[in-house]
Amino acid sequence: MRINATAYRTIWVAQDGWSVEVIDQIKLPHVFETQTLTSVSEAARAIKDMVVRGAPLIGATAAYGVALAMRANPSDAALDAALALLGATRPTAINLQWALKELDLAVRLLPPEERAVGAYARAAQICDDDVETCRQIGAHGLKLIEEIAATKNGEPVNILTHCNAGWLATIDWGTATAPIYMAHDAGIPIHVWVDETRPRNQGAALTAFELGQHGVPHHIIVDNAGGHLMQQGQVDLCIVGTDRTSARGDVANKIGTYLKALAAQDNDVPFYVALPHTTIDWSIEDGVADIPIEERAPDEVLTMQGRCGDEVVQVGIGAPGSPAANPAFDVTPARLVSGLITERGVCAASQAGLASLYPEKAS
Repeated sequence: MRINATAYRTIWVAQDGWSVEVIDQIKLPHVFETQTLTSVSEAARAIKDMVVRGAPLIGATAAYGVALAMRANPSDAALDAALALLGATRPTAINLQWALKELDLAVRLLPPEERAVGAYARAAQICDDDVETCRQIGAHGLKLIEEIAATKNGEPVNILTHCNAGWLATIDWGTATAPIYMAHDAGIPIHVWVDETRPRNQGAALTAFELGQHGVPHHIIVDNAGGHLMQQGQVDLCIVGTDRTSARGDVANKIGTYLKALAAQDNDVPFYVALPHTTIDWSIEDGVADIPIEERAPDEVLTMQGRCGDEVVQVGIGAPGSPAANPAFDVTPARLVSGLITERGVCAASQAGLASLYPEKAS
C-alpha cells in the first residue's frame, strides 16, 4: 500500500541488512515516522507499547525479534530467553505465539553459526506469506461486496468496520480492508463507516489514515453511532478483523466489536469477520470462556492524543482521581457472525465451517 504515493510494508529489513524498520503507529496520523529495531528487547518493547499492533504484524515483529536475538547470541539460552520475552508482550493475539513457535522450529536444530540466517529467512517468509494471505482474503471478500453492489443500482455499498484491521495491522493489504481496497480499485462505489475505536482510536487514527491515502470514501463515526446507522438502513455490511478465533468460530477483536455484532443481528445486517489461518486457535473451542483478554493501562482511557497547532499533545479527559478499567478486547460468539472470510474462502462461523476449509486441522 502507499503513504504519500510511496509504497510501504509495515515492517522490513533496513539497508544495513540486519536491523528492522517499522512504522511508528503511535504517532499516526499526525506524524509519519519509522523506528529502527536493533535488539530483541527493542522488538518486545515495540509490541508491548503498540508501536506495532494488529495480530499478523505482532507475529512478524516477534519473528524478527528472534532473528535479532540470534544475531547477537545464537545460544540455546539466548533463544529461550528471546521466546519468553517476546511471548509475554501481548496475551490475546494468537499470531504472536504461532510466529514464535515457527521461529523455534526453524532455528532450534540448526548449528549456532546458521541460526541468525535461518531466523531472518523464516521471518521474511512469514511476512511474504501474510501479504499473499491477505490478498486472497481480499479476493474472497470482494465477492460479497460485488453481490451487494449488484442490488444497489449504482449507489455506494456502505461498509462498517471497527478498529484497524487494515494493512497497518498486517504486512500489506490488511484483512477486513483487503476486500474494500479491491472493490474500490475495481471501480465499485463504496463508502466506509469508520468506528473511532476508543480508547486508542485506531479507527479514527489508522483506518481513516489508510483509507484517505488510498482515496476510499469514508466517514469517522463515534463508536456508539453504528447501531443508529444500521437502524436507518445506512449500513449494508460489517467487516471486522480478529486477533484470535476459536475452533468453533468465536472471535476476539477490539473492545466494542461484540456490540456491533448485536446491533447488526437486530437490524439484519451481515456481519463478517476477515482472518488469516494464523489467528485460529485450534486448542480453544469456547472463545467467550477461554480466550485471554488483555487488560491495558488505565491511562489509555483517561488520556487522549491529538494535534494542537503544530504540536502533538496528550491531554487528560477523565475526572481527576477517577479510576478506569481498560479491557482491550471482547469476544463475539459465533452465533452472531454471518461468516468467516479466510484465505481459503468464506465459511460458516462454526466448527464444521472451519473444518471444511482446514480439514488438516480438524482431523
